[in-house]
Amino acid sequence: MATHVITGAGSGIGAAVARRLHARGDELVLHARDAGRAKELAAEFPGARTLVGDLADPDKLSWAFSHQSLPDRVDSLLHIAGVVDLGQVGELTPKSWRHQLNVNLIAPAELTRHFLPPLRAARGHVLFVNSGAGLSAHAGWSAYAASKHGLKALADSLRQEESGNGVRVTSVYPGRTASPMQAKVHQQEGKEYDASRWIDPESVATTVLTALDLPADAEINDLTVRPGPQPR
Repeated sequence: MATHVITGAGSGIGAAVARRLHARGDELVLHARDAGRAKELAAEFPGARTLVGDLADPDKLSWAFSHQSLPDRVDSLLHIAGVVDLGQVGELTPKSWRHQLNVNLIAPAELTRHFLPPLRAARGHVLFVNSGAGLSAHAGWSAYAASKHGLKALADSLRQEESGNGVRVTSVYPGRTASPMQAKVHQQEGKEYDASRWIDPESVATTVLTALDLPADAEINDLTVRPGPQPR
């Protein structure tokens, strides 16, 4: 039975991935920002373990984890949590920049650092759910895109550093996906949100599981997923 550590399992892509892995009987360690959220996740995924730590404050993750029991074996670490706050460069505050960089980039790096020993022991897999913004930045997306470009750099460096230890590293770059985050983006853009226009989180979950379930003799480095053709 494989053990997966998952961030962002409370909604969207993360919830879809967690449901799929839970349904097939894998062991889940679900990250939560606080004890209340951890209780909710434990109720939603019976038998799953939870791990509490605020990704928005990565400096305190070591302290938080030192008071909890971490799994001895980790077959995959799935970085799916993320935040977005759109705004022009001339308007974004340092607080907004720090929040997005902390959650989207620095916290994943810190989580990876903590879980590398059990990942190496299992010859496991680190998977980053990035974004199309991690490949191309547009007006109004500077801070979010910067955090996701940085996440690509983190994954690329990690892949080279850990290949000798048998650890696989994958980045998945979804386009716009129907999720609470996407609803927030549309609100910030001042646009009407129609979930049917965007990728179903289950489709991205299928992509994630494809990378995870690939035989050990192969590795998917980068995988881009875009919304399909729209019906007329």
